[in-house]
This record gives sequence, structure tokens and C-alpha cells, in this order.
Amino acid sequence: MITSQQMRAARALLGIDQRQLAALAGVSLPTIQRMEASDGQVRSVVDTLVKVINALETAGVEIIGENAVSNGIGRGVRLKETMAGKQPRRTFSMLFDQAELPTDADDAS
Repeated sequence: MITSQQMRAARALLGIDQRQLAALAGVSLPTIQRMEASDGQVRSVVDTLVKVINALETAGVEIIGENAVSNGIGRGVRLKETMAGKQPRRTFSMLFDQAELPTDADDAS
């Protein structure tokens, strides 16, 4: 449903802290803290998970599951991971990694 990493990232994108998320979702602060401290998938009462996800989505964040298509048209962030949970081979960004691109001199060595 949602991972602890997604919860923390969603809060960061919204610029809210755990206390604010708890208030938006109508749950306690310790509940949010416990959910974010979990490793991987958040395990909680379904009703609580639904409240938190609805609060994040209402505030403007789209939660994207693994291998799911994004329905949004705004900007977003997605963690690049393989199905096995490993980081994929590094690919260079046309916008940000130009200083790191291999040069012809690097290929000769």
C-alpha cells in the first residue's frame, strides 16, 4: 500500500512535519511516528492507512505503487529500484550528470 519511505518523502514534498500529518489524517502523532519507523511496507490497521493516504492525496501528493503508472500531470519523484529491491545500473541524466559523462580520453585508458 505505502512504504515508510513514501510517507517521509510525501511529507517532505508537502513541507509538513509528522504532527501536521497526524492532524490532517485524524490519527495520533505516535501512530505516524511508528508508521514511518517501520522498514518497508507500513503495517497498520487498514482504516488508519486509508486515513493517512487520503490525507496525503488530499494535500496534493500522488502515492505511486511499484510498477504502477502515474495518473498525475504534475511534477513528481519516483525511487528507481528493481523488483529485487536493488538499485539499477546507473544511467546518466541529460540535465544533471553532464559533468560525469565519460569522455573519449576515459575510453582510451
